[in-house]
Amino acid sequence: MMYKDFADYALSILKKEKVDYGEVRLEETEGEGLVLKNGIPEVSGFENSAGVGIRFLVNNSLGFASINKFEKKKISQIVLQAIKRVKRARNMNANVRLSEESVNKKNYKVTQKINLKDIDPDKKMKLLHDIDEKIKKAAGRYLSLSYNLNKKYIITTEGTKIISEIPRNHFTYFLTVQSNGKSAQKFWQYCNAGGFEVVNQWKLPELMLKEYKAMDLNLRKAEKSPKGKIDLVVGPEVTGIMVHESVGHPFEADRILGREAAQAGESFVHKGMIGEKIGSEQVTVADDPTLDKSAGYYLYDDEGVKARRRYLIKNGVINEFLHNRETAFDMNLRSNGAARSESFDKEAIVRMANTFLVPGKFSESELIKDIKFGVYMRDFTEWNIDDKRFQMKYVGSDCYLIKNGKISNPVLKPIIEITTPALWSNVDAVGKNIEYHTGTCGKGEPMQGVPAWLGGPSMRIRNVRLG
Repeated sequence: MMYKDFADYALSILKKEKVDYGEVRLEETEGEGLVLKNGIPEVSGFENSAGVGIRFLVNNSLGFASINKFEKKKISQIVLQAIKRVKRARNMNANVRLSEESVNKKNYKVTQKINLKDIDPDKKMKLLHDIDEKIKKAAGRYLSLSYNLNKKYIITTEGTKIISEIPRNHFTYFLTVQSNGKSAQKFWQYCNAGGFEVVNQWKLPELMLKEYKAMDLNLRKAEKSPKGKIDLVVGPEVTGIMVHESVGHPFEADRILGREAAQAGESFVHKGMIGEKIGSEQVTVADDPTLDKSAGYYLYDDEGVKARRRYLIKNGVINEFLHNRETAFDMNLRSNGAARSESFDKEAIVRMANTFLVPGKFSESELIKDIKFGVYMRDFTEWNIDDKRFQMKYVGSDCYLIKNGKISNPVLKPIIEITTPALWSNVDAVGKNIEYHTGTCGKGEPMQGVPAWLGGPSMRIRNVRLG
């Protein structure tokens, strides 16, 4: 890495000042993005940035500073000033402690079969035009294709040293379809770690044509959705957003401890709920940063803690929360490696990576076969959830009636309104057709957006109230 010596220098200052703990995170990022709007190239951009984030613990208080000017004199000034400010504050209520963790040393990277930097922008723009040609009947077509290559160098006063290199591809679309005096919209994202071979595997022209046809069919043929208590089968896309919003976020330990209340919200979950039943025995929810080629992939978090699969819910029972070193200490635990930052100039906070419902044993057709009258919700167009992640709402997009165990005619925008415990308690069967979809998960102040997978298979939910 080009600026490694400057990161080492910053750490040497922290050691000289005898801070209780010090951490330096160097990030070097390069990327490229293209946008096509209604067939017209609108935006193209190139990124090449680097900077250092410096965090330390002194007087039971955490301090943080960042700089993107690689001059030793300026680095020294900013670090010493930050330490002086924290010492001067003398916060008598400060009681920050960090969990004890293993010292880790690792150098890893995600391999690229087709190097992202070898693909000419004209080829990428042609791909966007090919997609646009497939869906040109849509009223509004926003298509974005981009990549970023992120290199990190994380070192601590404890001796941890992690070097990583992760390339990520991103495809985002916003589609508006009109028919029969009605309109529908869908915004969605795709992201994988890896080279341009990932983009080829997405088969985007065919994928987008399928999405357009589903939206158009629903507008032309859909009947009003039934209302009242009904059985429901939701597809992997719906399962994923439900898992992310109603399990992932409320299981973030900083939310549970009230440290996100004025920023991203609170949680209906509290520290004493470990071991409590919140869903049926069919419900097991995991978060796993180590999933190969995933959007949220990493092997060590931004505190240098080794990542692992976290089982948030096991067979319907609350099993563990997402932790960084600070929240882990507060709950007398070790960190499970959930500290992530958007960029060098943001402090790492508790975040999800790839959160999903663990697959069951049924095919989707078997889930549907056992319903006499219900609704199949393949995907959604809208969702919202309250600040405590307890009461939520989902509006379906590509949806169908189920009659006597078979898919019937399309239905228009069925609405689910339900609480988190009621949702997961009414799941009586889980499919094996797992899919991973992508979200840019937002949290913090200033806001940080990080790539994450939200996934799972289809699942069957009994006795759901549709509005």
